[in-house]
Amino acid sequence: MRIEFYKHNISQQDIDNAVGVLNSLFLTTGEVVSEFEGKFSQYLSCRYTVGVTSCTAALHLSLLACGIGPGDEVITTPMTFIASANSVIHAGATPVFVDVEPETANINVDLIGGAITPKTKAILPVHLYGQMCDMKKIREIADRYHLIIIEDAAHAIEASRDGIRPAQLGDAACFSFYATKNITSGEGGAVSTNNEEIAEKLKKLRLHGMSKGAADRYFKRYEHWDMEMLGWKYNMSNIQAALLLNQLETIEKRWQRREQICEMYEEAFKEDSVVTCLKVLPNSKSGRHLFTIQVAPDKRDEVIRQLEERGIGVAVNFRAIHLLTFYRQTFGYKRGMYPMAEKIGDSTITLPLYPKLTDEEVRYVILTVKEVTAEYART
Repeated sequence: MRIEFYKHNISQQDIDNAVGVLNSLFLTTGEVVSEFEGKFSQYLSCRYTVGVTSCTAALHLSLLACGIGPGDEVITTPMTFIASANSVIHAGATPVFVDVEPETANINVDLIGGAITPKTKAILPVHLYGQMCDMKKIREIADRYHLIIIEDAAHAIEASRDGIRPAQLGDAACFSFYATKNITSGEGGAVSTNNEEIAEKLKKLRLHGMSKGAADRYFKRYEHWDMEMLGWKYNMSNIQAALLLNQLETIEKRWQRREQICEMYEEAFKEDSVVTCLKVLPNSKSGRHLFTIQVAPDKRDEVIRQLEERGIGVAVNFRAIHLLTFYRQTFGYKRGMYPMAEKIGDSTITLPLYPKLTDEEVRYVILTVKEVTAEYART
């Protein structure tokens, strides 16, 4: 049996929506993007959404829109995709890592206070795998020290914790519509916020800093535009937005299937002495973007090899950022500085998780993981 690591969920309706844009007059940022932004804001129960080309762009522009730049420090986690920390560097600031919780792999809120310095201007929590961080505590810390909160919610569109959803306590929340995300346009992202000033600044920053976009210039009587600030070319197109619209309508149905699959995995491994899983906390709804297991670090790569040889696509999400070459050479990070992130990064394996997985395929993944890990537990 061959089980791909991921299969997208693009439907014929999504394709038809994109073809409709391709057959229309306007391909770039226009009415379809505006429609998606409005519906995404409605889904999140927030006021504004600004569509961009990636979550990396969303993070970068959000930091800039909030005034983060050279000389500033931004507290974040080393257990995430590199884009979370890279965006801080793109903004001219310095990422400062805080170790993570063993149960969730999310930033350890109790350690944030010890990382704050006079240079600290923001906290960038990452809702890893779909489990939200403790935003109530993070908001309290941010208010106490007058800090900005930029949420990396790339994994957490559907998530909630303690009745809080992304963008409700943060100054901005950033989302990804990359090829493997829960809704996808191949590439794409968005920023959601309740702050009108941030939203308006983001609209200009995503398009060179211009005061008017192409739709403003085309569909209305011509008016001269101005460049009000230095911006980037990060604007979402109507084609991307068209792919996303119908997926947003069916997002909860697909989440329910991923939840079923995750429950099958969790039940299978809950008494396992070799394989461990992270937890979804009480009063939380995980976005269920990725499902990871942990095995002995010295066996992890061999387990991956064996799973692949038996037809199962797997990945590693993620190795600890501070141990990657650029970060070691640039900032002097060394092994031992963030031991929990290192432990998770050395032992984690990501299993297939997507709505098209059948129960039979899930059972094959479970059986194969148990067989392979039991074999290496004896060696």
